[in-house]
Order: sequence, then structure tokens, then C-alpha cells
Amino acid sequence: MQQMGIAITGSGSAVPVTFLDNQGLSELVETSDEWITTRTGIRQRRLANAADSLAELAAIASHQAIAMAGITPQEIDLILLATSTPDDLFGSACQIQAKLGATRAVAFDLTAACSGFVFGLVTAAQFIRTGVYHNVLLVGADILSRWVDWQDRRTCVLFGDAAGAVVLQANKSDRLLGFELKSDGTQNNCLNLAYNANSTELTPGVCVGQGGFLPITMNGKEVYRFAVQKVPEVIDKALFRANLCVEQVDWLLLHQANQRILDAVAQRLNIPEDKVISNLAYYGNTSAASIPLALDEAVRQGKIKSNDIIAASGFGAGLTWGAAIFQWGR
Repeated sequence: MQQMGIAITGSGSAVPVTFLDNQGLSELVETSDEWITTRTGIRQRRLANAADSLAELAAIASHQAIAMAGITPQEIDLILLATSTPDDLFGSACQIQAKLGATRAVAFDLTAACSGFVFGLVTAAQFIRTGVYHNVLLVGADILSRWVDWQDRRTCVLFGDAAGAVVLQANKSDRLLGFELKSDGTQNNCLNLAYNANSTELTPGVCVGQGGFLPITMNGKEVYRFAVQKVPEVIDKALFRANLCVEQVDWLLLHQANQRILDAVAQRLNIPEDKVISNLAYYGNTSAASIPLALDEAVRQGKIKSNDIIAASGFGAGLTWGAAIFQWGR
């Protein structure tokens, strides 16, 4: 079987209407606009309300990506949803399939937290390269506001809600030039959205654990140290696999976690500031949505053009991290 290449041919994004700026947050917890901005670069974040659904946000972003790619939902073979916050614990990808009317597509969720979009990109590419599928919709979406402790100023200042999507298509030339994925479960306790079980006795001697999820907890210093060390390394390895040097990169597209992390990674790689894509000031950390959201904005603003080489990297809970080097367009 002749191996196919892949091209990323469309992008889309969606965010909730409601936003909460730093001034509003300062009325909830002891903080200030200056404190948040200087430490994170975040000025506001979009928040889903109780009536909003992840599947609906994802469907809006998906429609945009499919339209840009110039195909119809019925031509989609596979829908991959990268999320940690599905509407349904059994998965939300099938709900997106139904909302799109993508009747031919198989759909499933993939969870790798803030690395989810990069892990999903590499996963989608394998289905295309082996000739199994030709048109894949990859969605990164999270509604982390559902799981934030709004009295914990270490975490509540960081997170926002969004969805981003891309269409990957079979292509004669392969535009995914190189990648590297990593995991380290020994550091799992640095960033958690943990299940909390209460013991329930069904019959004498037979107990089960039932409960819900606790709010997000994070060791910010450790996550910062991990990201600043590991992300430049994984990008270097992906560039090596792509047979490229850092000077050939047109855009550095990192998971939008913290502006200080973006700046530190760019400095370590010697990538100039004007090549770093950043929109976290307006959206905060949107987990698996952050890379496709920033990508879509940059494409629609005319920053990212056809054939531009993008070094993308996601990093977060797991701990997981990875990088993908790709060219935009066909």
C-alpha cells in the first residue's frame, strides 16, 4: 500500500459569549489586574454558562473548518475530539457527529489534557497515512470553568472555555513534517482534575465507590519548570525528525498556558518575538482548544499563509507533552 501524505486544509473556532476580565475576578478573590497580567499575560477569559454545551461549541468550530477545507460534513470519515471535559463521561464526539450530520464518520474522544490537540493531530495522521481514511475532523475543546474552584486564586485566574477544529485530508505531499510525543506519569500529581470516591455499602461486605470530580489542583511552580525545560527539547526533537532547523520555522504555536512560558520557550529556541503566536490575553488557558483557537485566528487574520512552517507544542496534565512540525495548507 502506498503511504499517503496529509494536509491541514481548514480551521475553525468558537468561544462562549460571556467573558470575565481580571477586574471582575478581583471581586471574587484577593487579586488584581496587575497581579494576573504580570504573572500570566491573561486579561480576560470566556466562560460557558449552564446552558452551553461542549458539543455545540465544537460543532460551530467544526462547521467553519469544514467550510474552509471546501468539503461537506458527509465527506468526513473520522471525527476525533480532544477533550478533558466532555458533556457526557462516555464521550461527546458522537454528539458532534450528529450535530454536523456527518453520517459517514466514526467518532471518538481522546484525552491528553492540554496536549490533546497535538496528540490528536498525530493520531489523525496515522489513519490518513495508512490509507484508511481521507478526511478527518480534529476538534480540541474544553469547558474547564465547570471544574474550577472560583475561590482558589492560583487556578481560577488561568482557565477559559473554547473550541477549535481543523480538517486533515489525504494529500500527495506530506505536510506533517515531524513530531515527538512524551508522557511522564511520575509527575501526575502536579496537575489534577481528580475523582473523589465515597464508599457506599450495597450489602454487608460489598462496597462501591461513588462520587464526583474535585476542582482542578495545580502546582504552578512545578508545571512552569516542567514546561520551560521540556517544551524546547521536544520541539528540537520534532525539528530533527523533520530535517529542519529552528531558523526555518515561520511560527511558534504553543499551548496558550502562560505568557511567561511562551516567552521563555521562544528565548531558549532563539525564536524572535514576532514569530510567536499568542492570544491568551483574551481567552486564558483553554486546554485542548488553545492551539487550534490560536491557529484559526492567525489564519483568518492573514498571519499564517499557505506553506508556512509551524512548530506547535502542547503540554500539560499527565504529565504529557509533544510537538508537531507542519506546513499550513495543501
